[in-house]
Amino acid sequence: MNSKPPSPANGAAAAAGGVNQPFVPYNIDWIFPKLRRPSRLWHIASTGVIGLVGFFSKIVIVWLNKARVHNIQVLENALENRPKDIPLLTVSNHHSCFDDPGMWGLLKLRNVCNKNVIRWSMAAHDICFTNKLHSMFFMYGKCIPVVRGGGVYQPAIDLCIEKLKLGHWVHVFPEGKVNMTKEDLRFKWGVGRIVYETPILPIIIPIWHIGMETVLPNEPPYYLRTGKKLTYNFGDPIDLNSLMESLRKDPVSEEQARKLITDRIQEEMMKLKEETERLHHDYLKS
Repeated sequence: MNSKPPSPANGAAAAAGGVNQPFVPYNIDWIFPKLRRPSRLWHIASTGVIGLVGFFSKIVIVWLNKARVHNIQVLENALENRPKDIPLLTVSNHHSCFDDPGMWGLLKLRNVCNKNVIRWSMAAHDICFTNKLHSMFFMYGKCIPVVRGGGVYQPAIDLCIEKLKLGHWVHVFPEGKVNMTKEDLRFKWGVGRIVYETPILPIIIPIWHIGMETVLPNEPPYYLRTGKKLTYNFGDPIDLNSLMESLRKDPVSEEQARKLITDRIQEEMMKLKEETERLHHDYLKS
């Protein structure tokens, strides 16, 4: 497998972004056209995968573990009541490989199992898209292969922007990886580019969760645990209207705009983190 050349699409992204693109041992180029223009077969298969994974997530998180959830009505309201042309962007911390789809098990069954409602999400190419079978499963699960270290100009980011332009829901892990040490990482600027280049400012909902790495640990043995106390906190939408207006009035470089947007999102996420840590501490004491 290592003898294959790097993906042409990724090479183009590297040229545009001015970065050295990581090597991609499995060619993921064929996935993007299928996600852009889903066929009838894709819709049928996706309905099955989304339904099964959504129901499984609800079993694991809601019924087999002890989840305490705060303010989820903010996300439910956005899913059910926002105008069709208004995009939705959710951002969350990333502590376990089961964060997505696990946290969506908290949603109403009609939403978590609905292919037309559930999020589009970026997934690491070197974990989820390593062969044809795995790629098809995650593709039908509305996952977009992202090349970590590939920069902000790559097909995954382009596709997220396209989906938001259509009014869809996109989820992003701005830390850019599973944060096993739980350190305060600088958010990747891809989320800034997504917001900056989406014509209609998305509803941006921050999410912070604690305890997911106890359900699916990041070290072997890798199997799902039960009976764990989990805390989920859904923040109020992040208001970027004034920032975006100032960027329109006094234009800066695209790089600076991405940084300003990303920094603002991280600032709000850090506030949510502190609040969630207090809530989780109280939960553990109860």
